[in-house]
Amino acid sequence: MSQVLPVEITDEVKQSFINYAMSVIVDRALPDVRDGLKPVQRRILYGAYQDGVLPNRKHVKSAKIVGEVMGKFHPHGDAAIYDTLVRMAQPWNLRYPLIDGQGNFGSLDGDPPAAQRYTEARLSPVGLELLQDLDKETVPFVPNYDGTQTQPEVLPAAFPNLLANGSAGIAVGMATSLPPHNLGEVVEALLQMIDNPSLTLEEVMRVLPGPDFPTGGKLSRRGIKEAYATGRGSLKVRARVRHEEKNGRPMLVFTEIPYQVNKADLIAQIAGLVRNKVIEDIAALRDESDRQGLRIAVELKRGANPQVVLNKLYKHSRLQTSFTVNLLAIVKGEPRVLTLLELMRHYLDHRREVVQRRTQFELRKALERAHILEGLLVALDHIDAVIALIRGSQDAAEARRGLMERFSLSEVQAQAILDMRLQRLVGLERSKLEEEYRSLTEEIARLRAILEDEQRLWQVVKDELLAIKQKYADPRRTQITEFEEGFSPEDLVEDEPMVITLTAQGFIKRTPLEAYRAQGRGGVGAQAGKTREEDEAISVFVASMHDTLLVFTSRGRVYAEKVRELPEASRQARGTHVVSLLPLQEGEEVAALLSVRELDQEGYFVFATRNGLIKKTAIREYQNLTSAGLIAINLLENDALVGVAIAQENDEVMLATQSGQAIRFALSEVRATGRASQGVTGIRFKEGRADRVVSLVVLKGEEGEVLAVGSQGYGKRTPISEYPRQGRGGMGVITFNTNEKVGHLAALLWVRGNEDLLVLSKRGIAIRTKVAEIARYGRATSGVRVMSLAEGDELASAFVVAPQDEA
Repeated sequence: MSQVLPVEITDEVKQSFINYAMSVIVDRALPDVRDGLKPVQRRILYGAYQDGVLPNRKHVKSAKIVGEVMGKFHPHGDAAIYDTLVRMAQPWNLRYPLIDGQGNFGSLDGDPPAAQRYTEARLSPVGLELLQDLDKETVPFVPNYDGTQTQPEVLPAAFPNLLANGSAGIAVGMATSLPPHNLGEVVEALLQMIDNPSLTLEEVMRVLPGPDFPTGGKLSRRGIKEAYATGRGSLKVRARVRHEEKNGRPMLVFTEIPYQVNKADLIAQIAGLVRNKVIEDIAALRDESDRQGLRIAVELKRGANPQVVLNKLYKHSRLQTSFTVNLLAIVKGEPRVLTLLELMRHYLDHRREVVQRRTQFELRKALERAHILEGLLVALDHIDAVIALIRGSQDAAEARRGLMERFSLSEVQAQAILDMRLQRLVGLERSKLEEEYRSLTEEIARLRAILEDEQRLWQVVKDELLAIKQKYADPRRTQITEFEEGFSPEDLVEDEPMVITLTAQGFIKRTPLEAYRAQGRGGVGAQAGKTREEDEAISVFVASMHDTLLVFTSRGRVYAEKVRELPEASRQARGTHVVSLLPLQEGEEVAALLSVRELDQEGYFVFATRNGLIKKTAIREYQNLTSAGLIAINLLENDALVGVAIAQENDEVMLATQSGQAIRFALSEVRATGRASQGVTGIRFKEGRADRVVSLVVLKGEEGEVLAVGSQGYGKRTPISEYPRQGRGGMGVITFNTNEKVGHLAALLWVRGNEDLLVLSKRGIAIRTKVAEIARYGRATSGVRVMSLAEGDELASAFVVAPQDEA
């Protein structure tokens, strides 16, 4: 009579789930640390081996292999077995394929393989290496699922499969992701570990620097050591690119893509980026892959910056991916996360055990054969007596007993004599037996020496690893290099020159320099921005998109804003008020602008005020500049900041006033002070004249010229040599002859003569003209017309555009 036992449902579910999880972990999803194979992979290889589907024989239908494996060893569906077989044959998935496939086995585009009844397969040479010596009792055998046959618990694995091919699998609550490596490098590392068991990871990485993916690509060195040391990590892999040109257009050609990236999906992803205007500089996208190899051509628009487009592709597409490293494998029936050194050690221990067991097997077989040969040789030495004894015996059993008693032979030897063919009595056959016996004696001595000497045992392991390397090693495919894994915003923006304009009421904008086409000297210019009647333009200068804009205010503070983050607007647009960009306080206005690449550099910020003061402070004192701003200079009441420039200790400076005076002196005369200081007198004004400083100029010795521009659009160039060096605090010399026609001095600039001059009027009209077209005149002159101004308008600002900044 059946009995019903009460069971706590939570305990039953817990136990059942644990049993299921362990079954998935140990018997399905994770590789064994010794041969690097999951059970289904091992069964496929063993099934093919057992059926004689070897590399030197013809291919057989994949369905035949699948059927044999399913019927004898793997109690699961044929689809799972075939999918595994297909992956073991795909050279873009396995660094060293274990199956040699014939037919459609899929593609890098993700195309499915043909049905198993159409494809053919056999063991690859590398796959056979995993099975070598399987018949020499090298590994334990266990019953198959129905107990009718046995199968190997693990393969002998003369080929270091787990390290060379890697593995991937998802179990219950855990996953493995072991990257593939270059066989030659793996063997070298293993040989070093045999010679030096206390080998360090640093020493290993000198010969095994990192993974080597079957699809090549570029691998960032960052993170490799940590992954090897801890068993977990993340590595960045990039496509390999070549820069070409077609019909005058730049072209990016990708010849290798990251491991396990589907090519067709990648191309569709890039097309989507173009369609959604994430990347706008791509003109055409083509898959030009053929039998010669992979080739994805990305044709760019004329004038596009290939590096910026490439950075965007790396950032937004799978041309750059992360490979997760999780060195998880089955060790003695349990899942364990291992370090690289532990993986190597477990494999070597396995190979040592295989070699030892094989040697013991071969020694036993050799001893058994030698024993038989000894009996045969005894019989040949007494052949007449042996023949007489056999002829006189009633049956085989009596003859066997007689031989054993008469010649002190064992049963095996006696039986071998009875089985001996008469042709063995020929003299030549006797010589062969004696030679075979001598060879066996030497072989027995060799095998015993291996088993008795640990060093000789390891030497055999080394020799076999070297043989594997010589047969299958190939050049590294993945380049290990240094590259930034992430991208700064600058990497995704072309470093092009931008014109930054500012109005008196604080409206600011950036416009590409190419929007300001060069005009001849004396032109009327073009609208550079709409201004209200009560507003006027006060400043214009050119900065790079990768620069940081420093905004100095009327209260002596400085704020930072990335040029790329300024609102871009057309020449005619008004711009955005600076208050919406920076946390200016009430009543605080922009006094001066300056662009820099970085604040961690040698040199000084030099400040000039309206009342003639000058100050210098080390640039590095502003390294901690944040969005909240910093004190830049202490301004006296009724004074204002006029200009800020970057200079070095050996430079000279010039201060120019509205009345046309200028003074030149060495910057070394100005003592460096902290941020919260006022400065010292740089120039004095003539008594009784209302005057103010309008420009600060940094000079590099006698090189170049000084360009003076008046408020009514007149200008000239004057050699620096005409300006005498004076001490700080003087009144200077005349540099521009001011009068009602030419107006007052609006700007003084240092030029070499090969630049462009960008000038801006208070009504927002701008003109860009060649500096070389402006005539040279002496100091006490007004020059020639540079810009024709409308009635009531006057020049507000001027900036020199260096030749390399031109669009």
